[in-house]
This record gives sequence, C-alpha cells and structure tokens, in this order.
Amino acid sequence: MEITEDLLASKGKRFVNHLIDLVPQYAVIYGLSYGFYYLGEFTGNYALSDWFNGMSTVMDYVFTYLLLLIYYTLMEGYTERTLGKYVTRTKVIKIDAEPITLKDAFIRSLCRLIPFDMLSFLGTNGKGWHDSISKTYVVDIDKFESKKQTEINLEAIGNTLIE
Repeated sequence: MEITEDLLASKGKRFVNHLIDLVPQYAVIYGLSYGFYYLGEFTGNYALSDWFNGMSTVMDYVFTYLLLLIYYTLMEGYTERTLGKYVTRTKVIKIDAEPITLKDAFIRSLCRLIPFDMLSFLGTNGKGWHDSISKTYVVDIDKFESKKQTEINLEAIGNTLIE
C-alpha cells in the first residue's frame, strides 16, 4: 500500500502529540523527585534526593534524554503509538505501511535527540527528521485503515473476477 500525503497526520495533531507526550515524562521526573524525598523522610537519609535534585545541567539533560528514549522506544515499539497518538488517533508505520519494530522505534527515538528535531516537522512535508531518518510515517488511523480496507476489497473483487 502506498502512503499518500492525505494519510499523514496533520501538523496540528503532531504538535498535540508532542504536548501530551510531555505529561508522562514530567510525571516520572516529578514522581522520582518526590519519591526520593519521601524515601529520605522515611530512612532519614536524603542522599538520593539531594543527588537527584542537585544534578548538574548536563546530567539533567542526560537523564531527561534517557527517559525520552525509553518512553518513545517502548511505547512506539510495542504499540506503534504514544499517549499523545492514542488521544489524536494517529500511529507510526514504516514507509511500506507495515508496523514498526522495536528497532525502528529505537532509531526514531535516537533521532529525537537531534537538536531542533521537534521543530523539523513544521516544514512543508510535515515530516520530522526522526520520521525521515527512520523511514517511518505518522498517519491518521481512520484514514489509513479506510484506505487499507479499500485496497483489500478491491483486491478481493479482482481475485473474484479472475476466478
């Protein structure tokens, strides 16, 4: 099945995906921060809390990017979707319209670490660098499934006529 421009998720949906996907990332960061603090309260040892909350800027970036890498790789690798994509009814597929693999999701996630990648999808084709490099698309599920079903039906009609 050929992926045509009309199947791609809109820039607006992609932006909403990004905003929604920030929620679980920040929830984990704040959850760890409070968890380490309360662990310190319970044990009387605040070393872990002090370390976590006193991270250098570089360590903060490393931790945040590691969290981002894990979140996107696992979510997209196993479900083809993230929390944002569930809300907007979009998903990630390979350029040949097949489901992505865990490896594809990992490559997409690594590419998100490229500076300004989050702005790259605002270009004319609506594809981010993490899409282009990993050879994937983010598609609107309803449009994608409709086209897929149409192609299946046309193939069935063709097979019936041949018989």
